Formats: sequence, C-alpha cells, structure tokens
Amino acid sequence: MSKIISLANQKGGVGKTTTSINLAAALAKLGQRVLLIDADPQANTSSGLGVEIRELDNTIYECLVNGIDPHTAVVATNTKNLSLIPSHIDLVGAEIEMLNMERREQLLKNVIAQVRDEYDYILIDCSPSLGLITVNALTASDSVIIPVQCEFFALEGIAKLLNTIKIIKSKLNPQLKIEGFLLTMFDNRLRLSNQVYEEVKRHFGDLVFNTVIARNVRLSEAPSHGVSVLEYDPSSKGAKNYIALAKEVIARNK
Repeated sequence: MSKIISLANQKGGVGKTTTSINLAAALAKLGQRVLLIDADPQANTSSGLGVEIRELDNTIYECLVNGIDPHTAVVATNTKNLSLIPSHIDLVGAEIEMLNMERREQLLKNVIAQVRDEYDYILIDCSPSLGLITVNALTASDSVIIPVQCEFFALEGIAKLLNTIKIIKSKLNPQLKIEGFLLTMFDNRLRLSNQVYEEVKRHFGDLVFNTVIARNVRLSEAPSHGVSVLEYDPSSKGAKNYIALAKEVIARNK
C-alpha cells in the first residue's frame, strides 16, 4: 500500500512544482516505485518532465470528469521507477463540471484507489489555490508537504491552508497529517533566509524538515530540458538537496 502525499500551498512561486518533480525523482532514484499526479491546470509538472501535453489522449482531467481508468493516463518518464499522470489546461473547467457530481470531494481518491497498490509513493502536485481539486487531493492523501519560500511574506497564507487542512480532517479525511514544512530557495548568505528558517522552526518545530532546498541555478534550468535536476546535473546542490529530502521522507515513513 502506497503513501499518498500532496504538495500544497495556495501561494504561488514557492517551489511546489520543483519539489514535486525532484522529490518524486529522488524517491525513484532511491529505489521507490513512484507515481506523480499533476493536479495543476498549468501542467508545469508534466512539461517539466518532458511530456508533450498536446499529444496525450488521457490526463487527470479525463480520470476525474469522465471516470476513465487511470492506467490509460499513466505515462513513463526519463527516470526509472517514476511514472506520471499528466495534467491539461482543461482541468481549469473541471471544478465546475465536478460541482454537481456525487461525492465530488472523493473523485481523486477513487481514481488513486485503482492504482494505489502498484506504487510505494504517490505524490500530488496541487494548484496554487484552495479550490475543489486541491480539496480532492487533500481528501485523497495520507499527508501533505507544505513548501515555504525563504522570503519576507513566507508565512502569509499558511494560516488559511492550515485551516483548510483542519476542515478536511474534521469532515472528509480524519487521517490527514502534515508530513512537513519544507524551506525552499534558501540562501544562507542572506540574513532574511536564516530569519525565515528560525521563524518557521519556532512556529512548527519538528514538523519542519531538516533538509532545506538551496537556491540553485540548475534547479531552474532542468525543466526546460524536460528532466529532473537529478537527470540534468546529479552533482548539483539542488540534486543533493532533493536526495537528502527523499531520504528524510523515507525515514519518516518507516
């Protein structure tokens, strides 16, 4: 039975998609069977792994709205052990189409149930919003990783996300836990980065991952080549950070 982890933060630009791609690739490199689900209409996770979205017959949209077998939407990636269910811009309209469906918050959970036994980890890249698809992702998940950018407004919006998680725990998914807060775009030369780290650590204690993701040019270059940073430059600081994070996630789930 796989561990299902959402990566969520309604604040954009915090490194959520970067983390989804590279944590999934790092877990796969460490021998885990991983499925990454792109639940963001922008489909950056899909294109960042080299998937040509226009050539796809089925995506997560068809799974949610038309009830198709998710196996028909799974595509292989350049990384051994890592598969992907891609997204599509059509997902923008899915929330409206899902509104009148029965048990609309459980649709993604039902999709995942059909493939869950085939993977060790299933990661869901959520869109930067707290809409119905993100609610679906959190309802389907065992836990959530919250990326936090090391910047002045780092904690802005986290209260709203934590409140959403609290509501989902009380009404839809009592087992949902916070896997951890992940500090991203960390620059130890900047006093601000260190201040944000200390502030997040003070607020959330042991829920903060020991691994921080440093600012790294290779991390931002890799998606344009359609591969993870572990394929693009395995010796880079970004690749090493995500391997360390993957080891930490595995250790937390032993």
